[in-house]
Amino acid sequence: MTALLEVRGLTRKFGQLTAVNNASFSVGAGEIWGFIGPNGAGKTTTMRTIATLDIPDQGDIFIEGRSVLVEPQRTRQRIGFMPDALGTYADTTIYEYLDFFARAVGLSQELRPQRVREVLSFTDLGKLCDRMMDSLSKGMSQRLCLAKTLLHDPALLILDEPAAGLDPRARVEFRELIRALASQGKGILISSHILSELSEVCDGVVVIEKGSIVREGRVHELTKNISEHEMLFIRTLEPVHELERALAEIPGVLKTRQEKSGMVVEFQGEEDAIADLLQALVQRNLRPIEFHWHKADLEELFLSFTEGNLQ
Repeated sequence: MTALLEVRGLTRKFGQLTAVNNASFSVGAGEIWGFIGPNGAGKTTTMRTIATLDIPDQGDIFIEGRSVLVEPQRTRQRIGFMPDALGTYADTTIYEYLDFFARAVGLSQELRPQRVREVLSFTDLGKLCDRMMDSLSKGMSQRLCLAKTLLHDPALLILDEPAAGLDPRARVEFRELIRALASQGKGILISSHILSELSEVCDGVVVIEKGSIVREGRVHELTKNISEHEMLFIRTLEPVHELERALAEIPGVLKTRQEKSGMVVEFQGEEDAIADLLQALVQRNLRPIEFHWHKADLEELFLSFTEGNLQ
């Protein structure tokens, strides 16, 4: 079955800098894929190229099997791109803003009012349609940007850092909107630095670093691959460097990483060995006050697959 989005060997250079290097991945209809990587990894460049706002030096992108290079106008009608910031217009209401962009995407005079009302209702902006757009909060601005993105009913949504700057309630509400769009059969590629938010909604992830895809796949498959060993979190009353030194001497400890005031430990062993680890800490005069297993999440994936290198 043809993927909704297929990126094949995408390369984009800016002078001597290779921003994206031979990137390939795909997204299916009704799926939400996270696009994660360090700052400067090439996420925005990739997303802008998918959205036909930039031209690749090599490779191609296919939307519903059609090349964006061969048929840019046709494929553009199937893409909705939400940038990381919404430009404001002076003396413009929410309704006027959406009506303007409804005209820009070619909606007829008969269809425009109905479609504007539909996106206002979906994003819960209907009661605010007469508000000036430059008076909106960050959360309402993000909803307005999403509403604009949905005007032409695209099959594929490209969302660049949509949750940036939102408060916790606004992030939860925005996440619910994303789920609702996926349930309508839309494919969604979403970048974010708030990995805990993506872990709640993503079917799969694409991890990019220094312009190259370092890993991509279904979340449950990737987390299974990195969590063949037990993942533990340990916090003691003693300073964390003492805990780290003690862990280095205990059999079965494969890798440690400081997190907040404790340590995340990748451990090889069954339950008896884990009990022995806890006993060994006590015997070393360390007093554990927090000790638990946790599942590998997108943050674990990110830290496991990337090295933190910038380009």
